[in-house]
Amino acid sequence: MKRSGEPLIRVAKKTELSGGRLALFSLLGLCIAIFVGGLFILTLGKNPFAVYQSIFMGAFRSPLAFQGTIKIAIPLLISSLAITLAFKMKFWNIGAEGQIIMGGIFASYFALFHDGLPHFLLLLIMLIAGMIGGGLWGLIPAFFKSRFGTNETLFTLMLNYIALYLIKYLTEGPWRDPASSGFPKIATFTANAQLDKILGIHAGWVIALILVVFVFVYLKYTKQGYEITVVGESENTARYAGMNVSKIVMRTMFLSGAICGIAGMTQASGAAYTLSEGIAGGVGFTAIIVAWLSRLNPFLAVIFTLFLSVLQKGSSVMQSAFGLSTYVSDVLEGIILFVILGVDFFTQYKLIFRGAQKHD
Repeated sequence: MKRSGEPLIRVAKKTELSGGRLALFSLLGLCIAIFVGGLFILTLGKNPFAVYQSIFMGAFRSPLAFQGTIKIAIPLLISSLAITLAFKMKFWNIGAEGQIIMGGIFASYFALFHDGLPHFLLLLIMLIAGMIGGGLWGLIPAFFKSRFGTNETLFTLMLNYIALYLIKYLTEGPWRDPASSGFPKIATFTANAQLDKILGIHAGWVIALILVVFVFVYLKYTKQGYEITVVGESENTARYAGMNVSKIVMRTMFLSGAICGIAGMTQASGAAYTLSEGIAGGVGFTAIIVAWLSRLNPFLAVIFTLFLSVLQKGSSVMQSAFGLSTYVSDVLEGIILFVILGVDFFTQYKLIFRGAQKHD
C-alpha cells in the first residue's frame, strides 16, 4: 500500500485578526471556560450555579473579602504588565518570580535598616530600590542573550531559584530577627515602612492602575514601544532599520524586571509587612497566563487578573460551604485556564486534515 507523505493532521496559521476581535474571542473563551467548569462541578453532584455564586460571594461578600480579592490582584496585575513588555519583544521572561523577590529584597533593606527616614521619602526610596533590584535581575539574562545567545527561558527560570535561596540565606543569616525564638524569620517592618492605605487597601492598587496606563502608552505611543514591536516581529528587520537590538532587549528587560520589582516592594511593604520566602507566591508564573490571555493588552489584563483573583479568593468559601476537597478549586482553576488557552489556540491556528485542500 502506498503511504502518503502528507501528515494526517497539520497546524496552519490563520489570517491575523484585529485587536478588537481577538479581545472578543478572549472573553468568549472565558465564558466557555466557565461553562466547562460548571460541567466539572456537576459531575461532583453539586449545583454549578450555587457553587459559582459562593465563589463570587466569597470574593465580594464583605468589605474585608473585597479587600482580600484586590490584594491578590495587585501583584498579579503588576507582574503581568511586566511580562507583557518582554513578551511583546518575544523575549520569553519566565523569571518574574525572581524579579519580584529581588525587588522585595532591595526594598526591604531600607525598611529594615533605614526606617528612621521620613515616611514618604522612605517609601519612595524603597520603590526605587525595588525597581533597581528587579531591573538588574531582568538585565542579567538580557545581557547574556544579547552577548552570547543564551536561552532566556532557562536562564530566567534558573534565576528564580537563586533569588529564592537568597531569601533563605538572609532569613537564616544576616537579616534574621533576633527576637524570633527557634523559627528563623525577618523582622516585621515598622509602621513607617508600610504602604499607606487608600479606601481600606494598601496603595499598591493605585500603583498598579498607573502602570496599566503607563505600559499601554509606552507600547503604543513611544519610540521605545515601537522598537519593541519591531524587534518582536523580526530582529533582522530591526537591524536593517538601524536599530540597536541588543540595547533594546536590555533596556526592555530592565524595565520589565523593574516593574516586577515594584510588585515585590508592594507585597513586602503593603501586604506582608516583612520579607519571606512566600513574597512571590507563584504570582510570577500565573502572570504569564494573564499576559498571554490578555493578548498583551494592559487593559484586558485587568479583566483576567480580576477573574483569577475572584476565583482564588472565593474558592476557600466554596470549599467550606460545600464540603469539597481543597484540591477541587485547583482542578477547577486548571480546567478553566486550559479551556481558555484552547480557545486562544483555535483563534490563531487551524487544523488541516489530510486531503482537505484537494476538495477546496
